[in-house]
Amino acid sequence: MSSLDGRVCVITGAGRGLGREHSLLLAAEGARVVVNDLGGAIDGSGSDAGPAQQVVDEIRSAGGEAIANTDSVTSWDGAKRIVQDAIDAYGRLDVLVNNAGILRDRSLVNLEEAEWDAVIDVHMKGHAAPTHWAAAQWRERSKAGEEVNACVVNTASSAMLGNAGQTNYSAAKAGIAAMTLVQALELKRYGVRANCIAPLARTRLTLQTPGVGDAVAAPADGSFDLFDPGNVSPLVAYLATTECPFTGGVFHVGGNEVGLYAGWSLDDDQILATDGRFSVAELAERAPALLADESRAASMVTSVGDTMAHFGRRSKG
Repeated sequence: MSSLDGRVCVITGAGRGLGREHSLLLAAEGARVVVNDLGGAIDGSGSDAGPAQQVVDEIRSAGGEAIANTDSVTSWDGAKRIVQDAIDAYGRLDVLVNNAGILRDRSLVNLEEAEWDAVIDVHMKGHAAPTHWAAAQWRERSKAGEEVNACVVNTASSAMLGNAGQTNYSAAKAGIAAMTLVQALELKRYGVRANCIAPLARTRLTLQTPGVGDAVAAPADGSFDLFDPGNVSPLVAYLATTECPFTGGVFHVGGNEVGLYAGWSLDDDQILATDGRFSVAELAERAPALLADESRAASMVTSVGDTMAHFGRRSKG
């Protein structure tokens, strides 16, 4: 028996890149898949039904079950139709993988309102809207007495740590990680887990990311391809299994690595206290001690580039 036999999965942004790889692997593991993709360009413009249908055709030719959906995740009603398509075709929904995303990179000083709105809309609303409708039907099943075992897998990015030229994208990805924590808290009563991945992989988006494109090229010598998007999909498939114990996790994943982010942390030695209210003068005297630890000072300014550099060194070591 395969790990996902009988599971019904919706995957958004599934026509290319990570979403395509997720769809192919989950189907190979026995899942019935709704392949959602608007078929837009990297910046979110346009639409094309071809990519979603091509993935469906690949799945079916390999003996799997899949249907295509081309609704936009930025539409509340469209998100409802995505979930309803799974129920109409397969009678239920067990797994929602929120993966759709776009880029409109620009430095903050040059960023236009439309560029901010579009990225926040696709990433944050595009995660919230499908999850809203999926959660609503899981709640109804739970209230009807069914023992639900469902999950949400969201997609953040190492860009949530900060990347120059990506104020909108980094903010959206950090918001998705925080959204996941709330989903895990709220949905556990219905038998639903929520986790988030922050992948490092070669996709249409990463190839456009400042300082990243050249670093993720496939090796010419045929050696292990650290940035093959297919390296990410086994974690998604594992998080979708009924036996997976994780919820509220934010996972680093890429190449030959899987790790669990510790999130924001505040140790006792990172807290200053005084009698009553701090004065500015007292903070000027005492606050610099919080940077006495060199590693802590260095960690205050990081980026996706730093993460990739560490990733490459660990993989070779």
